[in-house]
Amino acid sequence: MFRTLDQGSQGSEGGGHAASLSRAQILRSAAPAVPSAISSVPQKSAGRLARFEAWCERELTHDLAENIGTGRWYRGLATMALLAASAFALCPGFSAVEAAPALRADDAVRGQFLSQTIAPLALGGDMGRRMGASPLVTPLASVPERPSIQMVSTLTQGDSFSGMLERVGLGGADISRVNALVSQAVATGDIPAGTQFDITLGRHLAPGAPRALDAMTFRARFDLDLAIERHGDALSLVRHPIRVDATPLRIEGTVGSSLYRSARNAGAPISAIQDYLRAIDKQVSLDDLSAGDHFDMILAYKRSAEGDHQAGDLLYAGLVHDGRPRVQLMRWGKAGDMMPAPDVVQPMTSGLALPVSGRITSPYGPRRHPILGFVRMHAGMDIAAPYGSPIHAVRDGVVNFAGRHGGHGNFVRLDNGGGVGTGYAHMSRIAVAVGQRVRAGQVIGYVGSTGLSTGPHVHFEVYQNGHTVNPLSMRFVSTPSVDPKERDAYKAALARLLGIEPGAALQDMTPQAQPQTAPTREIDRLGAAQVK
Repeated sequence: MFRTLDQGSQGSEGGGHAASLSRAQILRSAAPAVPSAISSVPQKSAGRLARFEAWCERELTHDLAENIGTGRWYRGLATMALLAASAFALCPGFSAVEAAPALRADDAVRGQFLSQTIAPLALGGDMGRRMGASPLVTPLASVPERPSIQMVSTLTQGDSFSGMLERVGLGGADISRVNALVSQAVATGDIPAGTQFDITLGRHLAPGAPRALDAMTFRARFDLDLAIERHGDALSLVRHPIRVDATPLRIEGTVGSSLYRSARNAGAPISAIQDYLRAIDKQVSLDDLSAGDHFDMILAYKRSAEGDHQAGDLLYAGLVHDGRPRVQLMRWGKAGDMMPAPDVVQPMTSGLALPVSGRITSPYGPRRHPILGFVRMHAGMDIAAPYGSPIHAVRDGVVNFAGRHGGHGNFVRLDNGGGVGTGYAHMSRIAVAVGQRVRAGQVIGYVGSTGLSTGPHVHFEVYQNGHTVNPLSMRFVSTPSVDPKERDAYKAALARLLGIEPGAALQDMTPQAQPQTAPTREIDRLGAAQVK
């Protein structure tokens, strides 16, 4: 195009001037036009944005702590609510990113990782894994086994004898045979928890088979050790009786400032002291003991030749005041009660104890019956207690009635001797039978609401010569005594106990060497001389 204009200019001056002007105009207008258009657009947009921001700041935003209740304040509140709603609506959700691990880390893999660290040493080496072998390690074709393994196993609480044998690695045949052998001496279920078994296992009977039992020893009873030994292919039981001395242990001492501490210092077990205090508390008040009084207790005691000892029940409880016996109690009879000596027994006078722990809701005397609605004599007293609470006999007696008894519901009546009786009504369950002899404090039934009753309680009656009396007015004189037919046997047994020296049960059990006596016959003397 430019070439054409140049050619045209050579032919006419006017045409050439016009062509040259057009070219200049084109160049002049084209060059500056582009940057001017580009720069003007951002300036206009920036101006509009500034004006919009100023309007938003003036009309929509507002400090909500100022000019509360005005139109501008409400516009600011609406702006805040709209922005908050938009933020919650446009907020992206959160979810766990699930990806499969490169290696599944189960217990075996974790154990392999730990084997490369110091952790097995910190855990006591009980993991059983070792560091992988290097190429320099040559695996063995076979590993020589130990000819025997010795171990100690303990029968734990709740464990069984067979379960313990299986746990140490015995096979089924050996377990059955050992059970049969041990059962010949003691019941396996009677072996106490905590018993230790010294076990020796031999070689494997076959590849992959459990080891054979070579020997096992344990303490089956206080006076018996048992051993299982293998002779060839058979197991046999060997009994080892233990010499036991059953001399009762007698402990004496001065009461001092505290009977309990004095008895403990003298070596009495805690259980024996508790039994002693409960026994003498029924005869004398513990508050009346003097510092100079002497206590005397004898308890069952066993000791073995192996040095073990075992304390048993309290057999005798005595208390001496001013050189004279104040209390002498000995365990006697099938029930094992602590009975006082006939020459030392002292009557005790005490108030009437309540048959159940509770509160008296209705005393003895006339009252309006809560169910019948009219006034009549209330022949006992009501003691409220929780349903099912045990009901105790207040004194020794014989059951002369036990069963359903009209408005009394389940009812028990005792003949306490001396024309005195007691009755217990509204029981939920009766625990005694007619003709049964009961002791003071023995459970005879349980609290209920049978018969004419509005709630769980005990209706308690006391009879004197067949007539009901106020239970709170009664006082009992208790004189426990041994059956006259057994009095001589009781005294003989008491004399044997009192003949035991204090500490005799603690003497050495080592058998004394018997002195050799000279032969008495002539032929024996000649034989002894030839030996010399």
